[in-house]
Amino acid sequence: MTAAQDHTPAHSPAHTQGHAPARTPSAPRFGVNYTPTTGWFHHWLDFDLDAVRADLDSVAALGLDHIRVFPLWPVFQPNRTLIRPRAVEQLAALVDAAGERGLDVSVDGLQGHLSSFDFQPSWTQTWHRRNIFTDPEVVDGQAAYLRTLASALDGRPNFLGMTVGNEINQFSGEPHPDPDRVTPGQADAWLRRMLAACEEGAPGRLNLHASYDAAWYQDEHPFTPWHSARIGAATAVHSWVFNGTAQRYGPHSVPTAQHAAYLVELSKAWADDPRRPVWLQEVGAPAPHITAEDAARFTGDTVTAVLDCPDLWGVTWWCSHDVDRSLADFPDLEYSLGLLTTDRRVKPAGARIAAAVEELRAGWRPPRVRTTAVVVATGDEVTAPKRSVCGPGGPVFEAFMRLTEAGARPTTVLAEHAGDRERLAARGITEVVHPDDVP
Repeated sequence: MTAAQDHTPAHSPAHTQGHAPARTPSAPRFGVNYTPTTGWFHHWLDFDLDAVRADLDSVAALGLDHIRVFPLWPVFQPNRTLIRPRAVEQLAALVDAAGERGLDVSVDGLQGHLSSFDFQPSWTQTWHRRNIFTDPEVVDGQAAYLRTLASALDGRPNFLGMTVGNEINQFSGEPHPDPDRVTPGQADAWLRRMLAACEEGAPGRLNLHASYDAAWYQDEHPFTPWHSARIGAATAVHSWVFNGTAQRYGPHSVPTAQHAAYLVELSKAWADDPRRPVWLQEVGAPAPHITAEDAARFTGDTVTAVLDCPDLWGVTWWCSHDVDRSLADFPDLEYSLGLLTTDRRVKPAGARIAAAVEELRAGWRPPRVRTTAVVVATGDEVTAPKRSVCGPGGPVFEAFMRLTEAGARPTTVLAEHAGDRERLAARGITEVVHPDDVP
């Protein structure tokens, strides 16, 4: 098998089948990634529904409409053939409690990775070390787990759907200290198998997968923009300005304020559906890059920028509550990312999100189409081996931000499609700009 064959996704481009029919725009959703105040995600070990209810009361009081929740994989599936019924019941109870407060719920499955900690079951580690993306028994076990969670929740009207796992692409290569190596073709097959399991359990829901920004910015990373923009019910992007953006351009810069909007628009270069929904599934105000005193301003600027992106499914802030400093060994920035404190008091960033929700509900109008597109040349549209051109400091990133600073509202288009008039027209693009041509 040649390298090109190995990298080819299981499903070829669907562009020749025509574009999807136009959808009526709906107002973006606003939600939060739920971090329990008691015990962080270790709360699954000592599940307290009353504490969860109190947390969800404080989330609902912000006016938010959904949460994203994180079962810990080794707690829920400690053995490959044991998915703990009691843990699944507790997850269902959490979803029901959210519904009682008017909150919809998206559930991540394979946790996987959270806030610098890895959570993998013992049947994939040490004496049982196996590749989580390619070992047939491990993959079968993962599929059974995702199918079980999805099926258990499918009858609940406030269940949005499954995300395969939180930034699970970080297990596939550097800088992970013990990566599970995988090719883009193998990653493609794994993602489709996992999402098929989610669909079997909960057909037609918002079932998708999520990668951290190595998928968009890191050369040769095996999880590619193609995977994010072509597989699943929507494209998920995770925007963190500690990736070099805030350090390079400063906390008050246009690139820092526009980073989330940029990722939303960058993802559209690879999407075959011109109206594919994009979910800003994670975004937060990380210290010290964004100070506590500046968090509300950054939050407002980020939300304003991203609400100007067409086809935005929603914004889900990271995170609901701060991490209790009695818990050890987190990177310092993880302790203060909450919209609320550990005693459920609203922080300035939380108040700014609540105000944004009120403003949105008072009168939302769909943003205008973005008619100017920056050309993205990454070497190959499927594997995108030269993605660093899109990252902070790269020519695509720089051109996008310079155009934005000049008052334009740019989007992006792949070099392979820059001359495709039908595709450009379907997206409303009337001007194509190469990065070198942006002064």
